[in-house]
Amino acid sequence: MMRTNKSNSFNKSFKKGLQSKSTTLKTQEKTIFNYLQRHTATNTMVSYATGIAQKNICRAKRNLEKAGLLQETEQKLCKITGHRAWYLTTNKNLFNKE
Repeated sequence: MMRTNKSNSFNKSFKKGLQSKSTTLKTQEKTIFNYLQRHTATNTMVSYATGIAQKNICRAKRNLEKAGLLQETEQKLCKITGHRAWYLTTNKNLFNKE
């Protein structure tokens, strides 16, 4: 009986942690989307501007691309790293016509 209580307690805590993580990622995705509505930037530039970890930006980028809400516009030197990188936007007025 005691084992079941521990198991249930763990499951509740684990599910709550997943919900919290999911909420955080959705909030970060909205922040990235809104930033890219006003700016065209690389992942690194978005990370510096928003304070969101670059790995989370990559995840959000993938999700937004799949939803048709984000597009790579051009490849040029990043203003932060100096390396060639894709500039991103969520502003449909700046999307490349395919």
